[in-house]
Amino acid sequence: MKILLLGKNGQVGWELQRSLAPLGQLIALDRHSSQWCGDLSRLDDLADTVRLTRPDVIVNAAAHTAVDKAESETELAHTVNALAPEVLAQEAAKLGAWLVHYSTDYVFDGSGAAPWLETDATGPLSVYGKSKLEGERLIAQHAARHLIFRTSWVYAARGGNFAKTMLRLAQEREQLTVINDQFGAPTGADLIADITAHALRQVMQNKADEKTLAGIYHLVASGCTTWFEYAKHALAQAQKVQPTITLTAREVTPVPTSDFPTAARRPYNSRLDTSKLQAVFGLTLPDWQLGVNRMLAETL
Repeated sequence: MKILLLGKNGQVGWELQRSLAPLGQLIALDRHSSQWCGDLSRLDDLADTVRLTRPDVIVNAAAHTAVDKAESETELAHTVNALAPEVLAQEAAKLGAWLVHYSTDYVFDGSGAAPWLETDATGPLSVYGKSKLEGERLIAQHAARHLIFRTSWVYAARGGNFAKTMLRLAQEREQLTVINDQFGAPTGADLIADITAHALRQVMQNKADEKTLAGIYHLVASGCTTWFEYAKHALAQAQKVQPTITLTAREVTPVPTSDFPTAARRPYNSRLDTSKLQAVFGLTLPDWQLGVNRMLAETL
């Protein structure tokens, strides 16, 4: 099996290099790759790359993820998040290849308190969310063999993340203020990558079930929290992992989203129901705390 991976150096893409390598020949690209095009803003070159490499599976972990910048970079966000996935879907269909793509909780309007189902009505609040939703629709329109994983609150041990930021600020400041009215589940890039590999094994081995396996799935860790509770957990866990660490912050204060105005509106409710993913692929998703704890143990 030949796998074409786009976005190899992103949080999820980096972990996918590890999880996908045992499945077959892996061609991993980023936007700076020279031999093949991994730049999703160059649509013609992207199509040529798929035609020339002729993969059995395309895994697209690249995206325009700068949520606030997307508000002023509308055309670029639409090209990268919608038109590029359309090109990948069209080329995948011609080859009979599978396309794996990652989407977001931002396709919903964030209302209510119930976890979102894959079948719930969408209503993105931002340019980023609208572009990602359009990408989903174009993939479904052109490629029957597709897996779209909606996820949220993604972090990784490599590079920066929310927990690391909170830890750094807690060492610099006496008081932290953290948003306490947005709800979701912190989800590790390693978990997303491992589940992707697990799902791909199943779809490649079950040719008769392709139509029932293809589609949109919600993929997040189990449980729910707020950014405020997430921050408190990360700081407490950091002190367990490294008792000698000195935290200057004596107080962590919960505040509403309105205290941190941003160019793009964030959904308040980012809870995603993962029942479909767990049932179809025979999985049990771990509590979000487990992944955060392991990430902190690895990085501290």
